[in-house]
Amino acid sequence: MQNGDAEAFGRLYDHYVTMVHRYLLHRVGDRAQAEDFTSETFVRALRRIDLLSFQGRDVGAWLMTIARNIVRDHVKSSRFRLEVSTADMRDADRVTDGPEDAVVQALTNEQLLACIRQLGGEPQECISLRFLQGLSVAETAAVMGKKDGAIKALQHSAVRRLATLVPEGLR
Repeated sequence: MQNGDAEAFGRLYDHYVTMVHRYLLHRVGDRAQAEDFTSETFVRALRRIDLLSFQGRDVGAWLMTIARNIVRDHVKSSRFRLEVSTADMRDADRVTDGPEDAVVQALTNEQLLACIRQLGGEPQECISLRFLQGLSVAETAAVMGKKDGAIKALQHSAVRRLATLVPEGLR
């Protein structure tokens, strides 16, 4: 793989693209932006594949670190603005067109995601990686550049804080 085997990189892409895309979609909240960032993640990975040492290194964590850095670069850039696009507004309207159960579930999920967003910073990222992306403690630690124990402590405090943010009806 480190010698540029396109087929092997394709297998890595197939295996990890959904996980990377879900993470990015959660972080940026815009499907088109998440798709762009997902592509950029794999382009950067391909450019740097010769630098990756597979000895004890989790490829998924490496890809998630690249994705995380892309989001950080985007947030730091002057082009980043908090706004709701008209496409997002149309998508939000479509949710109400479905059956009542779908509406209630969508609202519940949105409320929960809003509470997770209130955590901000590392607590939000930890909860996102652990529970929304399904990464292990070790994988989360690798992505965030921390030790396993620090992730466990961060997760514990984030879950406790999240419990205070979640409305009574969602608990």
